Amino acid sequence: MPNPRTTFKMLVAGAAMCIGGPALVWYVSPTEEELFKRYNPELQKRSLENRKERQEDFDKFVTNLKEYSKSDKPIWTVAKEAEEKNRREAAAKMREEQQALAAGIERRRQEIRSSASS
Repeated sequence: MPNPRTTFKMLVAGAAMCIGGPALVWYVSPTEEELFKRYNPELQKRSLENRKERQEDFDKFVTNLKEYSKSDKPIWTVAKEAEEKNRREAAAKMREEQQALAAGIERRRQEIRSSASS
């Protein structure tokens, strides 16, 4: 049987590492406000300007993750499918815009031809 004094020392050392280690990290880690104060004024200004946009992006990301998690498929599979769907929709929208632009150009050509022949 081990010596009770050695066992006590081992328990104290283990508790010091398990409790003291995270406590030390928490103590020496700067808060967000302290980090922000260390920025130069230009970065502080830019950070404040972009804060709302970053928050909206994060909220959109979390909302998408919640939607993806409702599926029985893995999240990365659903995310890839959604990305493909968005890409197809963007391509279709681009084609529609190009067709509308081409129709407008053709209409102007016809107007020019009709006004030139008059």
